[in-house]
Amino acid sequence: MSVATMFTGVTERIAAKLPWRSDGRSASMRPLSSSGGALAEFDVALVWVVAFLVAIGLLMVYSSSIASASESRFTRGSASYFLLRQCMFVVIGAVLALFVFDTSLRTWERVAPIVFIVACVLIVAVLIPGIGRKVNGARRWIPLGPFSLQPSELMKFSMILFAARYAVTKAAVIHAAQPIKQSLVNGLGPFLLIALAVSVVLLREPDFGATLVVLSTGLLILFMAGLDHRLVLPVVVVGLVAAVALVWFEPYRLERFFGFIDPWKEEFGSGYQLTQSLMAIGRGGVFGLGLGAGVSKHYYLPEAHTDFILAVTAEELGLLGVAVVIGAYAWLTWRAFAIGREARRLEQPFAALVAQGIGTLFGIQSLINIAVNMGFAPTKGLTLPLMSYGGSGMIASLVTLSVLLRIDWENRRLERGFKV
Repeated sequence: MSVATMFTGVTERIAAKLPWRSDGRSASMRPLSSSGGALAEFDVALVWVVAFLVAIGLLMVYSSSIASASESRFTRGSASYFLLRQCMFVVIGAVLALFVFDTSLRTWERVAPIVFIVACVLIVAVLIPGIGRKVNGARRWIPLGPFSLQPSELMKFSMILFAARYAVTKAAVIHAAQPIKQSLVNGLGPFLLIALAVSVVLLREPDFGATLVVLSTGLLILFMAGLDHRLVLPVVVVGLVAAVALVWFEPYRLERFFGFIDPWKEEFGSGYQLTQSLMAIGRGGVFGLGLGAGVSKHYYLPEAHTDFILAVTAEELGLLGVAVVIGAYAWLTWRAFAIGREARRLEQPFAALVAQGIGTLFGIQSLINIAVNMGFAPTKGLTLPLMSYGGSGMIASLVTLSVLLRIDWENRRLERGFKV
C-alpha cells in the first residue's frame, strides 16, 4: 500500500467522524463533536492559508537550497538536506501546535509573566560564551545537539502575551481618565523600562530586526488597548530618534543603509544582496522562469533559502506567484485582527489583544521581509514567517497561530453560549 493511499484512507476515516458544517455567520467551521462539552469548531480557512504558506515555503526552500546543499560538505552532499530538516521542523511545530490549541486563554493569561521571564533568561543566556553560538558575527543561537534554538523567536511570542496581560491589568492607568503624568509613571513607564531592557539585550546579539519587531509589537498592543493618545506621539518620535541613532553609530548598519540608498553604486559591496535580489525579481517577470529554473540561487544570492526566499519565489513563480503569497499574508493579518475584534465584542480583552498582537507580529515581520527583498528597506536579517528556512521560526510561528486558532474557537463557543 502506498503512502498516498494510506494517507487518503486515514483522512477519509477522520472526515467521516468530523462532518463539515457552517452556520452562515462567519468563516467555515468544523465541529469535532456534537456535544456541548467537546464542541470544537475552528476556522478552516485560516488553517488552509497557513498550510498553503507552509507548503509553498517547503517548495521554495528545496528549490533555493538544492544547489548549495548538493555541493556542501556540511550537508554531506545531500541536495534535500534543508528540505528534510524543514519538514521535520514543520512536523514538530504542528504537534506542539495541537497541544497549544488545547490550552485556554485563561491559562495563557495566568502564565504570561512566566513565559516572558523564561524568554528573558534565554536571550541573556545566548550571550554567555559557551552557551550561545556565534555565526557570522552574531550570537543568536543556543546549540541543542543537532538543532539550535533562537531565543528571539520565543521572545516575539512572549512579548505578545506579556504586553496583552500588562494592558489588561493596567487598563485603568493606561487610558486618559487621569493626568498624563500618572499615565506615564504608572502605566506606560514601567512597560517601556522592561521593553527597553529586552531591546538592549537583543541588540547585544546583535539582532536589530528582532528588536524592531518585539518593541513595535509590544507598544502597538498598548496603543490598541487604548493608551492615552497624548503619549503616542512622544513615544513614536523617541523611537524614530533611537532607531536613527542605532544606525548612525554602528558602522555595519550605516554601511547597509547607504547600500540600500544606492545599491548599484556598491554592487559588489554593501549593495550586493539587494542588487542580486532585484535582479532575481526582474528575471521572473509576470509568470516566472518556472519552479527550479532560477539562477540566483546558484551562489549569486546569499541567504536564498532564508532572508531572500521571496526573491527566489519571484524569479521562479513570477509576479503572479508573489502576489498570491503577499495576498495570503495580508489575509492572515486581516483575519487575526477580525478575530481580535470578535473577542473584544464578546468582552474578552486579553484574547482580543493577543489576537491583534499576533496580527501585528505577522504583519510587521512579513512586511519588513517583503520590503527588504524588493528594495524598499535596508537588509534586517528577518525571515519570512512560515516560508523561510529555520526551525525556531517555523515552530514559533505554528505555535503562535495555534493560539490565534484557539481564540477563534473560544469566540465561537462564547457566541453559542458555552463557557471557555
